[in-house]
Amino acid sequence: MGELHVRSLLVTGANRGIGLELVQQFLGMPSPPTWVFAACRDPKGQRAQELLNLASKHPNLVIIPLEVTDPASIKAAAARVGEHLAGSGLNLLINNAGIAKASSLDNETLENMTQIYTTNTVGPLLLGQAFLPLLKKAAQGSPGSALNCSKAAIINMSSSAGSIEEVFLWNYGQVVSYRCSKAALNMLTKCQSLGYRDHGVLCAALHPGWVQTNMGGSGSQKVRELLARVWKNLFICECRACCGLNSPRHAGLWGNSLADTLSWRRMREGETGNSSCPVLASPHSLQRPPSPEQ
Repeated sequence: MGELHVRSLLVTGANRGIGLELVQQFLGMPSPPTWVFAACRDPKGQRAQELLNLASKHPNLVIIPLEVTDPASIKAAAARVGEHLAGSGLNLLINNAGIAKASSLDNETLENMTQIYTTNTVGPLLLGQAFLPLLKKAAQGSPGSALNCSKAAIINMSSSAGSIEEVFLWNYGQVVSYRCSKAALNMLTKCQSLGYRDHGVLCAALHPGWVQTNMGGSGSQKVRELLARVWKNLFICECRACCGLNSPRHAGLWGNSLADTLSWRRMREGETGNSSCPVLASPHSLQRPPSPEQ
């Protein structure tokens, strides 16, 4: 497995839960990134207090105001990040921000569907468009042709709740708008991977599992425990020649581990790439989480 050497990254929804833990993980690396951009809707609000505390201790952490449903806010965030990078590119964009609302098929509304789709699907689309010039610049400045997270990548945080074949935990919670938005996000990731691979940008989606966060509720695993597995997957993305994540056949594969990939339906066993890959054959990468929700 390759090593993760990220000079710069941006995480959306970084003020709590999964996003905050990702920021902490990157800051805690032996050789942390030069820039860690933590984006959230209200950087001065009470919900961002932990993030503000981190920023006071880490000069390489920059908090970026961002409303992922507002094109003007996204454009301003990209411009601000570009100013800090001062001519260099952005290596990694992690689209983590997302929302969910309890709903059933009988009481789902236009308002809910629109709001959640805009946040969970349209937001990552617009962010990918806005930050593509910085991602391309990072890719152009990295040696070699292999696609990986150290070079340039978009990681969309998805959920197996969006798997059309599995429809996981339907009896536990229908959350129709959330499921539809994540199914659409998976297709978006596929489209991004096909559209951006010629620019040297890796695109993939991961589902972190059902995590104990404000959105996930009680969950089945604590954020730090589950994020340890997601963190491994960012390293697995460094496995270059054998994974082929942005090849026409395997572009945009997603899953809790890249060895147990899911498609918008459900990929059949054995369709995950080169079986000789030492990372994909490792025991830890074959373990599935008990629950799927972000």
